[in-house]
Amino acid sequence: MQVHRKTVDPCFMKSVNHATTVIPSMKPRYSYSAGSPIPHGVHLHKGGVNFSLFSRHATRVWLLLFEDVHASKPFQVIELDSQHHKTGDMWHICVLGAGRNLVYAFRVDGPFAPEQGHRFDSTKMLLDPYATALATPLQWNFAGFSPHAKPTALADSERENPVAAKNLVTGNGFDWEDDRPLYHPWSSLVIYETHVRGLTVHPSSGVRSPGSYLGLIEKISYFKRIGITAVELMPLQEFNPNEVTAVNPLTRERLRNYWGYNTIAFFAPFEGYGSRLYPGCQVDEFKTMVKALHKAGIEVLLDVVFNHTAEGDETGPTLNFRGLDNSIYYLLEDDKSRYKNFSGCGNTMNCNHPVVRNYILDCLRYWVVEMHVDGFRFDLASILGRDRNGHLVANAPLLEQIAEDPILRDVKLIAEAWDAGGAYLVGRFPGERWSEWNGQYRDDVRRYWRGDLGTAGAFASRLCGSADLYEHSGKATVNSINFVTCHDGFTLNDLVSYEYKHNLANGEENRDGSNDNHSANYGVEGPTDDPIINRIRLRQMKNFIATLFVSRGVPMILGGDEFCRTQLGNNNAYCQDNEISWYDWRLLARNQEFFEFVRNMIAFRARHPVLSSERFYRPEDVSWFNPSGQVPDWHSESAVGCRIYAEKEGGQDLCLLFNPLTYATNFVLPDLPHDSAWLRVIDTSAAPPFDICRPGDGIPFGGNSSIRIEERSMIVLLAERNR
Repeated sequence: MQVHRKTVDPCFMKSVNHATTVIPSMKPRYSYSAGSPIPHGVHLHKGGVNFSLFSRHATRVWLLLFEDVHASKPFQVIELDSQHHKTGDMWHICVLGAGRNLVYAFRVDGPFAPEQGHRFDSTKMLLDPYATALATPLQWNFAGFSPHAKPTALADSERENPVAAKNLVTGNGFDWEDDRPLYHPWSSLVIYETHVRGLTVHPSSGVRSPGSYLGLIEKISYFKRIGITAVELMPLQEFNPNEVTAVNPLTRERLRNYWGYNTIAFFAPFEGYGSRLYPGCQVDEFKTMVKALHKAGIEVLLDVVFNHTAEGDETGPTLNFRGLDNSIYYLLEDDKSRYKNFSGCGNTMNCNHPVVRNYILDCLRYWVVEMHVDGFRFDLASILGRDRNGHLVANAPLLEQIAEDPILRDVKLIAEAWDAGGAYLVGRFPGERWSEWNGQYRDDVRRYWRGDLGTAGAFASRLCGSADLYEHSGKATVNSINFVTCHDGFTLNDLVSYEYKHNLANGEENRDGSNDNHSANYGVEGPTDDPIINRIRLRQMKNFIATLFVSRGVPMILGGDEFCRTQLGNNNAYCQDNEISWYDWRLLARNQEFFEFVRNMIAFRARHPVLSSERFYRPEDVSWFNPSGQVPDWHSESAVGCRIYAEKEGGQDLCLLFNPLTYATNFVLPDLPHDSAWLRVIDTSAAPPFDICRPGDGIPFGGNSSIRIEERSMIVLLAERNR
């Protein structure tokens, strides 16, 4: 089979063949030595900067050096001689006298044979997969890096020299002071999922550095006020927000990649969340944010996207992996010119190839050791368990290595245990160390409070820690990350305000996003002035939050839900970098009642450790009953209650009563000793301060043996000795 090569610009080849500069420069050219193949990536040492780059099938490699981050052409190009600068599959060089802030890129040549899986193109300037910082253009058009760019898509100058990101050498001189990992036990975690930019970019945020790492620091006192112990940050490894070319059909505004689930450089924090005061400042500012959060006792969890990259399918741009060794880094179809697409984003990383596996492990270690993060949430994590043919395998090497790696041994690991290829591993994700986003919890709790028949049994299982999902494999309650809402779907306010998704602003004719939301609008689609409907919606939001914080497992709330943030019914706002997604902090004052309820529910959970125990309930720990006090008929009854017995001597029993019906009902209360009484401490149908009472302010029932619970509400009772 004939192997074809892309045509290479003769001026470029002349420059690289003679090791001459491409542009005139007053800056002296660097001398260099053979360098070392280890460690991989770029590393500073006394003599200069060592580069080590993997490519098994490359035939030629050039290192490009730039005067500064603004330069469009290199001032020095060095070809790596394969006899002196190659060991095995590693190409390496040491640039003598160079140091921090050196700007660089690579060009790599080899066979262009898509039918064999090879897509080398020496005309493309490539990013370093190990780059710890990028210098990115404010307007970065991927079209110039795509093999299928339309001639009309770019100006002539852009086609000849498309604006490109470059790699930046960073140092490790940051003063961490005495910062150490927090190692919070899972049972103490309250996770707040948030977007770095969206949290503070709205003018109402009142921060000095909106939409940035530094801006997030200004909200730490707010996190402390709520009771948050961990923030889970949506993707912040380098991505291109301008890669989306669609427009909002309603406003004609250009859409953007807001969420960031299309990673370009896995070691590099996103420059757009930095101040851009100086090249590489995003690294220092990210570290400053982590240090400040740790000082406040808040852990930092990163949402990482190792399942695919921003290079997309065969029509996508060549940025790094495709141009370095396409057949190694990606899962390919039998027709190797096409990509397997278990991610739904065009390509799938070949995660269990030894080279890719080591790369991912190196990346995780870097974020833990150098950036001090406390854990990771792995997007579409079931892909990490697929082999080179795309099959799910037991004891997948990558998953096992991450769990057993000695450096990662104490970090928190959270899996999104499904993917776009049909895998759904909730309750079956391999390895006891892995916790999981419990999608079953979300769906069962939503359906129960919506009033779906036959859901009480599943609801009870979720509230008790989902033993039916996790106990059989030796896992514990804290392997379940419980949530009602997350970034992917409706906000909590929208969950009770919209029956259908409203995604027209995404430019996909409302085809995108889930159709299966288990939501309800209670009479009107969207906002309304009807006080009866708004009262029902508020009560349902309280039901969801109260359920979340009395459930065993690790609770996670979506940022802004605590003050009723809305996305106007958009359940897939990935491209909405605007007020649809931004946190409008004016809502905090408008919805103070609900905010206080959320804050007090978190405090209530902390006061009653029986709710957050890391073991499953035993039969003697909890008893379920129907309104008559009998064993429930799980198939036909909806209103149910349970008594939770205190784990320790001197503890207080709890009684939880749930009524998702559209009418009130009476519950017979469990018996207590004569010297004790039930106190009503939470009632989602009551107005403040009786919706959740302050410690010591519970409402006693005296000798009453039953209690009325209003429609669509829940009550929590606390057993207390008579004084």
